[in-house]
Amino acid sequence: MKPGAGVWRSGAAYEPYVGRWSRLVANAFLDWLGLPAGRRWLDVGCGTGALTAAILERCDPREVIGIDPSDAYIAYAVSRIQKDRVRFQVADAAQLPEGPFDAVVSGLALNFFPDLAVLQAMREISPNGTVAAYVWDYSRDMQMLRFFWDAAVLLDSAATDWDEGVRFSMCRPDRLESVWLDAGFIDVISRSIDVPTVFQDFDDYWQPFLSGEGPAPSYAMSLSEERRSALRECIRGSLPMAPDGSISLTARAWAIRGRVPTG
Repeated sequence: MKPGAGVWRSGAAYEPYVGRWSRLVANAFLDWLGLPAGRRWLDVGCGTGALTAAILERCDPREVIGIDPSDAYIAYAVSRIQKDRVRFQVADAAQLPEGPFDAVVSGLALNFFPDLAVLQAMREISPNGTVAAYVWDYSRDMQMLRFFWDAAVLLDSAATDWDEGVRFSMCRPDRLESVWLDAGFIDVISRSIDVPTVFQDFDDYWQPFLSGEGPAPSYAMSLSEERRSALRECIRGSLPMAPDGSISLTARAWAIRGRVPTG
């Protein structure tokens, strides 16, 4: 199996993997944006709807449209978020709904379609509108994934080709700012968002990696049972486990925002 974006076919499997942590980042991200009520929002790569739901709960929008190329994720989002001011559709970053929008945002998806999504957003946003996103700090402080990949590469040098910290090098503040500035946005600023990721025990940490949902789980499930067992035990030995068996880690995301010039 070749490295890739991973499999995205089950919203229920995604939630215990990183969906539960995405919601925490979404809340801090929206507080940082601080946009007024009554705006029209587009959530690009909405996945299971974590950011869309947070917009509805915290921002009093006029409308939110969530798009994602995975029909399974859209179905999951629709089943959990049914409100008058939101609608979902299966589409990718090259098929944005007709604007204008006051805010175009993306949560944990930009690294799968970076430049195209940003350039497309320029065409669908109102003058002075906001374009913003957040991505995991794959190379350093998304600790749940770093413990996984550091162990994987230790046991198998070929795992470097799968490592999201290597593959998604644009997920750093300097690279994100460059993308935004090159696209012509103004008032560009980035920041880190750290959220706690506390696992009840090792199984709570490890089981989501057996879903095959996303790059790291796809890698784990590409291994033989013997090699997967070796990876599991290598990770278990490296994690900071409390006396009660719980594991307290931190997940860092990098957030970026900018505005469209008025003229």
